[in-house]
Amino acid sequence: MEPPGETRPCPRGHLLDLPWEDILVPHILCHLPLRQLLSLQRVSKPFQTLIQLYLANMRCFDSSQVGPHLPKTAFCNLLKDNEVLQQLALQNCSDWLTDKELLPVIGQNHHLQQIQLSSCLQLSRHALVAISLSCPHVRSLSLAHCEWVDSLSLRSLADHCKGLESVDLTACRQLKDEAICYLVQKCSRLKSLSLAVNANVGDTAVEEIAKCCPELEHLDLTGCLRVKNESIRVLAEYCTKLRSLKVKHCHKVAESSLSILRGRGVELDVELPLQRALVLLQDGVGFAPFINLQI
Repeated sequence: MEPPGETRPCPRGHLLDLPWEDILVPHILCHLPLRQLLSLQRVSKPFQTLIQLYLANMRCFDSSQVGPHLPKTAFCNLLKDNEVLQQLALQNCSDWLTDKELLPVIGQNHHLQQIQLSSCLQLSRHALVAISLSCPHVRSLSLAHCEWVDSLSLRSLADHCKGLESVDLTACRQLKDEAICYLVQKCSRLKSLSLAVNANVGDTAVEEIAKCCPELEHLDLTGCLRVKNESIRVLAEYCTKLRSLKVKHCHKVAESSLSILRGRGVELDVELPLQRALVLLQDGVGFAPFINLQI
């Protein structure tokens, strides 16, 4: 018999006693930072097996969660058994990421919806072709500062990934109006598009964007020096859902075209000219403050 006033201690369970695939992987491990999960592998053989199971069923991989410098071998080992990724972010792998490391991951993950490859400079056009052929469900793709993107690989993307909603082509300087036109003709669901820092982009591309993408909400034309007022007016006419437009350093775009969008509440990254602002202030409050506009 137990002594009066004492209770028998309950047996202590172990974390690994919980169902792995039903509880640990989908409801517990998913809330831990990837770096901590990798440390758990060193605790014991069972933990190593558990983490490998988690990695094989991981839906999102962001290299920044591992640390500022993800080793090449670690990347290959982490994703070698995964075929269910939906989000892949590799923006801090530019020092070593080449087609050799990326293509096997892309080739075995056909459910990817978001891919972030900004500044991955050592890839080639074959990476984009692989994405277009293996990832037909991709919705968001960032290729900012990937100057290896050319018109042929972009055409492949447009032909096979027509559900694209967000594309970042910032500083993809090989692309000209013709390539952009082909993209938007095939991918009419686009809501966000960046063509910033590309002096090859002009009115032809912007007008085609306006006519082909009625759902467009965000457009970045920063530094597109060939864009002029005429195409901005077409954009204002056709893209009624536009919420933000960036045209800083587009020196041929003036307030005469931007005022239409500004009046509709579209967020712009260029300030309203002082004299025009004073006129609006006078209309709103009934007087104009004394400012010498000749200064």
